[in-house]
Amino acid sequence: MRLCEWEAKVLLKEQGIPVPEGVRVRTPEAAQEASERLGLPVVLKIQVPRGGRMKAGGVRSAHTATEAGQVAAELLGAELLGYRVEELLVEAAVPDGPEWFLAVTYDSYLRSPVILASLEGGVDVEQAAAEAPTGLVRIPVDMAWPFGGYKGREVAAALSLQGPDLLAFGDAVRRLYELFYRFDATVAEVNPLRRMGEGKLLALDAHIELEDEALGRHPELSKVYGIVPRPTAVRPPTPFEQAAAEIDAMDHRGVAGRVVEFDGNLGLLIGGGGASLTVFDAILAHGGRPANYCEIGGNPSVRKIRALTRHILSKPGVRRLAVIMNVVSNTRVDLVARGVIAGIVDLGLDPSETIAVFRIPGAWEDEGTKILRRYGIAFCDRSVSIDEAARLAVERSRSA
Repeated sequence: MRLCEWEAKVLLKEQGIPVPEGVRVRTPEAAQEASERLGLPVVLKIQVPRGGRMKAGGVRSAHTATEAGQVAAELLGAELLGYRVEELLVEAAVPDGPEWFLAVTYDSYLRSPVILASLEGGVDVEQAAAEAPTGLVRIPVDMAWPFGGYKGREVAAALSLQGPDLLAFGDAVRRLYELFYRFDATVAEVNPLRRMGEGKLLALDAHIELEDEALGRHPELSKVYGIVPRPTAVRPPTPFEQAAAEIDAMDHRGVAGRVVEFDGNLGLLIGGGGASLTVFDAILAHGGRPANYCEIGGNPSVRKIRALTRHILSKPGVRRLAVIMNVVSNTRVDLVARGVIAGIVDLGLDPSETIAVFRIPGAWEDEGTKILRRYGIAFCDRSVSIDEAARLAVERSRSA
C-alpha cells in the first residue's frame, strides 16, 4: 500500500524525522485559512498515492491567501495521475538549500534491506543516479544484527559528510530504517531531504509503501495515526472486493485474499500465485464464467476460509464453488475442507450440491478426504490435472 504524502509524514514525524508544518484541506476556503495560519508563501500539494506530482502540475505555490484559495479551487476535483483530487496538503514554504536523497528498500536478490543515499536529491534523482552512479551510496543491511546508530553514520561518512551534518544525516538514516522495519515497509524514501543549516535537516517529501499482507499486523495505523489501510490497486475496490480484503485482514494466519470480482456464476477458491492464474485461465478456456479471482495459501485458518466461502457464495447468481489448488505443502487440506464446508452450511446449502470440484492434493490430504466424504463430496487427488479439474467445475456449474 503506497501512502499519500501526509500519511508518510505522520509516520516520519512519529519516528522523529522533522517535517514541515502542514494542514490537510478539502475546500478552497480551508486552503485560504491554512495559508494565513501557516504564514506565506505556501505550497499546495495534491494528496494521491502516486509519484510524479510535481511534473503533473499537482504541486503549486501561492504567495497570498487569495492565491492559495484559487490554486486549491483549480486542483480540487481535478483528475491527475489517474485519481480525482479530493484533498490537498498545505505547507509553509521553506528556504532554498541543498537537497539530499535517502531511502530504505528491499533487495530481493540480496534478500535484505538496502540503504540508498545521495547528495543529489530532488525531482530528477533517478536521472542523476544514472548519469553519475558513483554518487549513489548503496549499503546492504544485515537483519541478523540490531541497526545501531553507527550504521547510519557509516552511510553519512560514505557521502563524505562531516561534523554536525554527518551526525544529523546518520540519525536520519537510523530513524528511517527503524520506520521501515517497524511498519513492514517495502520502500521508505525521503526526497528531498533539505539541509536547513549545519546539522539541521527537513523532510520535504516522502514516499512510503507498506507490505499489503502485513497491514493486519498494524491496527495502530488507523487507531493511532488515522491511516486507513487500503489495497494497492489500479482502480478503487468494489464493495465485494473490499469486504474480501477485510476478511483476509481478520486473521494473520495465511492468505485468503487478492480477490477480484467478475460477473460470472462460478465461485472460485483457488491457490496462490502462478497456480491460481493457471486455474483461472483453464476455467475460461473451458467456457466457464468465474465470479471472482482469489489466492489462498500459507495455511489460512478455518475461520478465514469459512468467511471467504460464505462471502463468495453470497454473491448474486453464484450457485457453485470450485476449490482448486496445486499440490500443497504449507497449507493443510483438512483445514480448507472444514472452512469451505462450514461456510456452505452457514448459508443453509448442501455441500455436495454446492462444491463443483474439490482438488487440493498435499499436506493432510487423507484427513481432508475423510471430511469431504462425510458430506458426500468427491475428492480429486493429484491424478486429476488442474485442467481436468477446471473442466469438471465448468461442466457442473452449467447444471446448477
